[in-house]
Amino acid sequence: MTDNQQSTPNTSTVTTPAEREIHIERVFNAPRERLFAAFTDPELTSQWWGPRGTTTVVVEMDVRPGGIWRFVSKDSDGSEFGFRGVYREVAPPERLVQSFVFGGMPGYISLETAIFEDLGDGRTKITSDVIFYTNEERDGMLSAGMEKGMNESFERLDELLAT
Repeated sequence: MTDNQQSTPNTSTVTTPAEREIHIERVFNAPRERLFAAFTDPELTSQWWGPRGTTTVVVEMDVRPGGIWRFVSKDSDGSEFGFRGVYREVAPPERLVQSFVFGGMPGYISLETAIFEDLGDGRTKITSDVIFYTNEERDGMLSAGMEKGMNESFERLDELLAT
């Protein structure tokens, strides 16, 4: 670990800079290529996607422009939650743009743009901008627990990247 790397867990910064938008920033203690792979390799994604206590099956993950992705997460009581979307842009290891639909809020489609920034010291900063059709859809996603689920997923990703 270099002097610049943090020994404490990283946290996400989540803001709503404009109507219809969620802005997320987070630093991971991993090289950009490894982090990008964790987002695009079905075997890796299934190991960290979803809050603690859930298991996720990557049903489909065709990582190319126009390719479809679909995940199903199951919690400890057997409840299932579906997520799906279409990749719009894939530029390894720098950028992913995809649509996102949470099965618990059908009809609400957001567009996510994730930038993977190499910080030059074995760490990578992800900056994500999520745009919704309406402010109500953005607020609905936040009230549905998006931030908590994302933070728990990212904690699981930290653990995977540490192995």
